[in-house]
Amino acid sequence: MGLRQISQHSALHSPCSICAAQRLQVVQASRRQLIRTCAVGPQLATSISSAPGLKSEPWTDSPGQQNALVELKQRFYKESAPPDEATLKWYLRDRYFDVDEAEQKLRSMLGWRKTFQPQSTTPQMVAAELASGKAYVHKYTDRYGRPPIVVRTRLHVTGQFPLSDSKRLAAYLIDTAISQMPPGGEQIVGIFDLRGFQFVQNADFQLAAFLVEAFFEYYPRRVSQVLFVEAPWVFFPAWEIIKPLMRKYASLVRFCSVAELRSEFFTGETLPSDFR
Repeated sequence: MGLRQISQHSALHSPCSICAAQRLQVVQASRRQLIRTCAVGPQLATSISSAPGLKSEPWTDSPGQQNALVELKQRFYKESAPPDEATLKWYLRDRYFDVDEAEQKLRSMLGWRKTFQPQSTTPQMVAAELASGKAYVHKYTDRYGRPPIVVRTRLHVTGQFPLSDSKRLAAYLIDTAISQMPPGGEQIVGIFDLRGFQFVQNADFQLAAFLVEAFFEYYPRRVSQVLFVEAPWVFFPAWEIIKPLMRKYASLVRFCSVAELRSEFFTGETLPSDFR
């Protein structure tokens, strides 16, 4: 099974009693069939291509890109479960086709997945923390075809759950959002609802550091933009701590109002209920 397929389907919400591996295979087959039989509508295709935020280098199939792909394949061919071609291409695109950098970053991600096993996470494993309502994957994409992860920061109480559990929930939500990308889509969007944020209770810098690491190391360029909605003044001291961790990627963050979120990113039908 390819790494890209694992990352796209590791978090399923099926209530059936089939084992996780079997569920993965069923959904993977369904998604492959969907991609083969459904074309991306021109309006959605245009929206995806014009999405704001982080962009990935395009794959043009040039001789230089093909040579880089062949070399990266050779470096992993002895692995028991080498990454599939889509994953190799994605990491090359992320690293501007520098084979050494792509290999280093890809091995870091593979090592993390082997140790942390996010692909083995089941809904039951994250049920308690998920029930808090602190975060969820919205069922509709935004105007740019990006599945949103909505985080209600006021409901995250630092230390309420073990940090390892919160990390697992975060990976679960990212994998779930990726699995909901429409055909032709490559990225997701993070929406942090900061209304009611309290520094002492809600500012979790250890979890924030993991999210930065996950977004840019284990899921590189999958998050094209992060929206901070209605940030109160008490949030900005926390932002001054988090911002340096993000380095140049801090430019992906946009502070916006609920009104801007409604008008620029969603329609009346697709807007998350939190912002109606």
